[in-house]
Amino acid sequence: MAAGISGGHSQGYMAGIGSVAWQSLARLVRSPSHSRRAEARRALARRWLGLSVLTALAIGLLMFAVDVAAIKLMPPRGTASLWPLRIFTDFGKSTYVLWALAGLLLVILLLMPRLTGLSRQVWIAFGVRVQYIFLSVAVAVIGSEFLKYIIGRSRPFVGGEANAFNFQHFAGNPAFESLPSGHATTAFALAFAVSAVWRKATPVMLLYAVLICVSRVILLAHHPSDVVGGAITGVIGAMFVRYWFAARRLGFSIGRDGTIAPLAGPSGASLKRVAREALAP
Repeated sequence: MAAGISGGHSQGYMAGIGSVAWQSLARLVRSPSHSRRAEARRALARRWLGLSVLTALAIGLLMFAVDVAAIKLMPPRGTASLWPLRIFTDFGKSTYVLWALAGLLLVILLLMPRLTGLSRQVWIAFGVRVQYIFLSVAVAVIGSEFLKYIIGRSRPFVGGEANAFNFQHFAGNPAFESLPSGHATTAFALAFAVSAVWRKATPVMLLYAVLICVSRVILLAHHPSDVVGGAITGVIGAMFVRYWFAARRLGFSIGRDGTIAPLAGPSGASLKRVAREALAP
């Protein structure tokens, strides 16, 4: 009898997890419903155009005037004293960032069936924000991989000399996947997404993203123009996902002028309280 009760409880819990996962996916793919999504779309297009033009000019200037001189100033690859930087730069690796966010989403999912009422609503609001951050990084990274393949720019000193204009388009060779920088894409997508949800985190996240970019140049993984290209790829990817969420009234609101702003979210204290409730025996 006890075994039957335990089995029924387990089945109910798994059904609850499945229901939460399905509802979450359904909200993400449903048709957009916000009445001001057209204004937001126009504002987004203007920002994308402005950012793209400025970035293209910056990348061109860096390629012609800065890239070769900058990488010649960097220490040789494999310099022993750079081991702390090689550890730090992995904090911008998309695989690690996405797995960490996926793990957090899994924890949120596993605890959700244990909550009811207001506590459940608080946890759902937190989950939506983590979903947004995860998808911002994922979409930006996918876009970055396509651009790397198409552009086919060599990494510093491939071929034996400093050359900012060494390309093999559609090569599919890691040595020719320098522009845009994947680490810079990940770092700036993460920085933009976290800052879009929690504004107070902006200075810390911006510092993190800039330091990741600097580390890629010092380690001779990328030219300066590569990290600029990665930064804008990350920002544009996160902006697109933010619009997607706002158009479906998930985590963001849209103003009359098309400006997207975060909805009021759960406080740190409320999240701690809900987590303790969910983990209670």
